[in-house]
Amino acid sequence: MLQPKRLKFRKFQRGRMRGAARSGATLAFGEFGLQAQEPCHMTARQIEAARRAIVHHLKRGGKVWIRVFPDKPVTKKPAEVRMGSGKGAPDHWVAVVRPGRVLFELSGVDRGLAKEAMRLASHKLPIKVKFLARDDEGATSALAAGNESAGDEQVSPAKPGDGAGEQGAVEGHAATV
Repeated sequence: MLQPKRLKFRKFQRGRMRGAARSGATLAFGEFGLQAQEPCHMTARQIEAARRAIVHHLKRGGKVWIRVFPDKPVTKKPAEVRMGSGKGAPDHWVAVVRPGRVLFELSGVDRGLAKEAMRLASHKLPIKVKFLARDDEGATSALAAGNESAGDEQVSPAKPGDGAGEQGAVEGHAATV
């Protein structure tokens, strides 16, 4: 799994996730991408699960870029330990993801295959994501400006209790059963 080789400090403060992504909001390497629509702390396990879903669906075709890296340690105290006596030991690593951040990029495959691979990956992630394509006229620049009229669809996996009837239905399109 992804984690830094070395750090200057072992434990970080929690911090706050406010506002949109400052960088990494446009496609830089591939033709297709998966863009975050909500803020979250994405764990290394979630990133790896999504990467595996993409690679498995592509069957060794195309190239995948991971645009986020879990470089923030999350600490945890052991079970059944009283409060106090300092901060817990580092438990796992997370990537701070803000809305608009491109998580994965993909090239070397056709649009239909890329869209299905990204849909499968979106089910492994804890947030709503959007499918991006470079071939849409001005799609990356329009999305960077916050304009959603670039013709891209929002992929949102159904979560328990959110009222979504069809799992993984593309927003704005009727799901056929």
